[in-house]
Amino acid sequence: MNNKENSKKPIISALIGGTFFAIPYLALNVSLLPSLGIAAIAYGAGNLLLSDTKNNYVQKDSMQNFYDILNIAKNQNAKIYEVMNKIDDKELVRNIDEIHDTSAKIIYEISKNPSKLNKAQNFLNYYLPTTLKILTTYDNMENQYLNTKEINKSMQNTKQMIIKINNSLKMQLSNLFQSEIIDTDAELKVFETMLKSEGLNTDSDFDIK
Repeated sequence: MNNKENSKKPIISALIGGTFFAIPYLALNVSLLPSLGIAAIAYGAGNLLLSDTKNNYVQKDSMQNFYDILNIAKNQNAKIYEVMNKIDDKELVRNIDEIHDTSAKIIYEISKNPSKLNKAQNFLNYYLPTTLKILTTYDNMENQYLNTKEINKSMQNTKQMIIKINNSLKMQLSNLFQSEIIDTDAELKVFETMLKSEGLNTDSDFDIK
């Protein structure tokens, strides 16, 4: 809430409180103290109502921004797939296909767990759009069918970079699951300790007859 809205908030609340004081005190002949009590309650309710309304708007805006970010990422990943289908080099296509698949998994994981959005900022803001730009440029060069030294070198550099991007995105996906991996490992250790404390030696082979 900005300063202008903050300055209006007590005024509006005071008007609400004043109205709820005037009606019982002047129109209904309610005594002074009960009327003041009603006004105080109305004033507090007005503050709470205005705060809740603002918070609801903030939450709606945040969720809308979240969905917009995901939609942009999905569109960029879809365009990567489109470019992949135009490229002739089979090894490059294989790497691009893995990039597309890994990117889809990252986007899906963020959609399920919005709290992981911060961990994927580099992926969303740089890796994904830059990968699309690199591949679009490569596709343009490949379709020109120009066999110059500079173009061949640039295309070769692109292939090597795509391999690095492929590996880095797999690491990004793994990092999103880092907290779950740590929690699971901890649970496994606790479970194993409990089994040993109860004399259940799971390392030994046995038959149930």
